[in-house]
Amino acid sequence: METTTATVGGAVLALFGGVLLLWCAAEVRLRHGVRRRGIPAVATVVAESDTHSELDSSPLLTFSAPAAIDGPGAARRAEVVLARPRGHTPLRRPPRFSPGTSVRISYDPRRPSRVVLAAAETGGVVVTDLLWTALGVGCLAAGAALLAAAATN
Repeated sequence: METTTATVGGAVLALFGGVLLLWCAAEVRLRHGVRRRGIPAVATVVAESDTHSELDSSPLLTFSAPAAIDGPGAARRAEVVLARPRGHTPLRRPPRFSPGTSVRISYDPRRPSRVVLAAAETGGVVVTDLLWTALGVGCLAAGAALLAAAATN
Protein backbone atom coordinates (compact mmCIF):
# COMPACT_ATOMS: atom_id res chain seq x y z
CA MET A 1 0.00 0.00 0.00
CA GLU A 2 1.30 3.44 -0.86
CA THR A 3 2.35 5.73 1.94
CA THR A 4 -0.15 8.42 0.92
CA THR A 5 -3.04 5.96 0.77
CA ALA A 6 -2.09 4.44 4.12
CA THR A 7 -1.78 7.89 5.70
CA VAL A 8 -5.12 9.14 4.38
CA GLY A 9 -6.90 5.84 5.14
CA GLY A 10 -5.38 5.70 8.61
CA ALA A 11 -6.33 9.30 9.35
CA VAL A 12 -9.91 8.75 8.16
CA LEU A 13 -10.30 5.54 10.18
CA ALA A 14 -8.73 7.06 13.29
CA LEU A 15 -10.91 10.18 13.01
CA PHE A 16 -14.06 8.12 12.49
CA GLY A 17 -13.23 5.82 15.41
CA GLY A 18 -12.42 8.73 17.71
CA VAL A 19 -15.61 10.63 16.84
CA LEU A 20 -17.69 7.46 17.25
CA LEU A 21 -16.19 6.82 20.70
CA LEU A 22 -16.87 10.42 21.77
CA TRP A 23 -20.45 10.21 20.52
CA CYS A 24 -21.00 6.88 22.34
CA ALA A 25 -19.62 8.29 25.59
CA ALA A 26 -21.75 11.45 25.32
CA GLU A 27 -24.93 9.50 24.54
CA VAL A 28 -24.43 6.99 27.37
CA ARG A 29 -23.64 9.83 29.81
CA LEU A 30 -26.76 11.74 28.74
CA ARG A 31 -29.04 8.71 29.11
CA HIS A 32 -27.63 7.75 32.52
CA GLY A 33 -27.85 11.37 33.68
CA VAL A 34 -31.52 11.65 32.70
CA ARG A 35 -32.29 8.32 34.39
CA ARG A 36 -30.47 9.41 37.56
CA ARG A 37 -31.60 13.05 37.83
CA GLY A 38 -34.72 12.99 35.67
CA ILE A 39 -38.33 12.79 36.72
CA PRO A 40 -39.90 9.33 36.42
CA ALA A 41 -43.21 9.21 34.57
CA VAL A 42 -45.46 6.90 32.61
CA ALA A 43 -45.88 7.59 28.90
CA THR A 44 -48.26 6.14 26.35
CA VAL A 45 -47.12 4.90 22.95
CA VAL A 46 -48.89 6.88 20.24
CA ALA A 47 -49.93 5.56 16.84
CA GLU A 48 -47.87 7.01 13.99
CA SER A 49 -49.72 9.27 11.57
CA ASP A 50 -46.99 9.12 8.91
CA THR A 51 -46.15 5.90 7.05
CA HIS A 52 -42.43 6.69 7.08
CA SER A 53 -42.43 7.33 10.84
CA GLU A 54 -43.79 3.82 11.41
CA LEU A 55 -40.45 2.50 10.14
CA ASP A 56 -38.63 4.25 13.02
CA SER A 57 -37.81 1.62 15.64
CA SER A 58 -38.11 4.14 18.46
CA PRO A 59 -41.73 4.56 19.59
CA LEU A 60 -43.49 7.93 19.66
CA LEU A 61 -44.47 8.67 23.27
CA THR A 62 -46.81 11.15 24.90
CA PHE A 63 -46.94 12.17 28.57
CA SER A 64 -47.81 15.14 30.79
CA ALA A 65 -45.08 17.27 32.32
CA PRO A 66 -45.50 20.32 34.55
CA ALA A 67 -44.99 23.51 32.57
CA ALA A 68 -42.43 26.08 33.63
CA ILE A 69 -43.62 28.30 36.45
CA ASP A 70 -43.51 32.01 35.60
CA GLY A 71 -43.22 33.35 39.12
CA PRO A 72 -44.19 32.88 42.76
CA GLY A 73 -47.80 31.91 43.20
CA ALA A 74 -48.28 31.08 39.52
CA ALA A 75 -50.69 28.29 38.78
CA ARG A 76 -49.08 25.02 37.77
CA ARG A 77 -50.36 23.60 34.55
CA ALA A 78 -49.39 20.48 32.68
CA GLU A 79 -48.09 20.43 29.14
CA VAL A 80 -48.45 17.45 26.88
CA VAL A 81 -45.10 16.30 25.51
CA LEU A 82 -44.69 14.25 22.33
CA ALA A 83 -41.20 12.77 21.97
CA ARG A 84 -39.14 9.73 21.02
CA PRO A 85 -36.85 8.16 23.65
CA ARG A 86 -33.10 8.36 23.18
CA GLY A 87 -30.94 5.30 22.84
CA HIS A 88 -33.51 2.84 21.55
CA THR A 89 -32.24 1.45 18.24
CA PRO A 90 -33.35 -2.13 17.48
CA LEU A 91 -33.89 -2.99 13.83
CA ARG A 92 -37.62 -3.51 14.32
CA ARG A 93 -39.95 -2.03 16.89
CA PRO A 94 -40.71 -4.65 19.56
CA PRO A 95 -44.38 -5.62 19.97
CA ARG A 96 -44.35 -4.33 23.56
CA PHE A 97 -44.32 -0.80 22.05
CA SER A 98 -47.64 -1.12 20.23
CA PRO A 99 -49.92 1.97 20.25
CA GLY A 100 -51.77 2.47 23.54
CA THR A 101 -49.16 0.66 25.64
CA SER A 102 -47.90 2.34 28.81
CA VAL A 103 -44.13 2.66 29.19
CA ARG A 104 -42.05 3.83 32.16
CA ILE A 105 -39.73 6.71 31.28
CA SER A 106 -37.59 9.43 32.82
CA TYR A 107 -37.43 12.93 31.40
CA ASP A 108 -35.26 15.98 31.91
CA PRO A 109 -37.31 18.59 33.84
CA ARG A 110 -35.52 21.45 32.04
CA ARG A 111 -36.13 19.90 28.60
CA PRO A 112 -39.14 17.56 28.81
CA SER A 113 -38.63 16.45 25.21
CA ARG A 114 -35.39 14.73 26.33
CA VAL A 115 -36.80 11.31 27.24
CA VAL A 116 -35.19 7.95 28.03
CA LEU A 117 -36.83 4.64 28.74
CA ALA A 118 -36.63 3.40 32.33
CA ALA A 119 -33.86 0.88 32.98
CA ALA A 120 -36.35 -2.02 33.17
CA GLU A 121 -37.72 -1.16 29.69
CA THR A 122 -34.41 -1.02 27.81
CA GLY A 123 -33.59 -4.69 27.31
CA GLY A 124 -30.49 -5.02 25.14
CA VAL A 125 -29.29 -1.40 25.11
CA VAL A 126 -26.07 -2.33 26.91
CA VAL A 127 -25.22 -4.83 24.18
CA THR A 128 -25.86 -2.20 21.50
CA ASP A 129 -23.70 0.34 23.33
CA LEU A 130 -20.89 -2.21 23.59
CA LEU A 131 -21.13 -3.03 19.88
CA TRP A 132 -20.87 0.66 18.89
CA THR A 133 -17.95 1.09 21.29
CA ALA A 134 -16.19 -1.96 19.84
CA LEU A 135 -16.67 -0.55 16.34
CA GLY A 136 -15.17 2.76 17.43
CA VAL A 137 -12.19 1.09 19.12
CA GLY A 138 -11.63 -1.16 16.10
CA CYS A 139 -11.64 1.77 13.66
CA LEU A 140 -9.36 3.78 15.91
CA ALA A 141 -6.92 0.85 16.24
CA ALA A 142 -6.96 0.13 12.49
CA GLY A 143 -6.36 3.80 11.73
CA ALA A 144 -3.48 3.97 14.22
CA ALA A 145 -1.95 0.82 12.72
CA LEU A 146 -2.15 2.26 9.20
CA LEU A 147 -0.62 5.54 10.35
CA ALA A 148 2.19 3.66 12.14
CA ALA A 149 2.84 1.55 9.04
CA ALA A 150 2.96 4.66 6.85
CA ALA A 151 5.34 6.37 9.26
CA THR A 152 7.82 3.48 9.14
CA ASN A 153 7.99 3.56 5.30
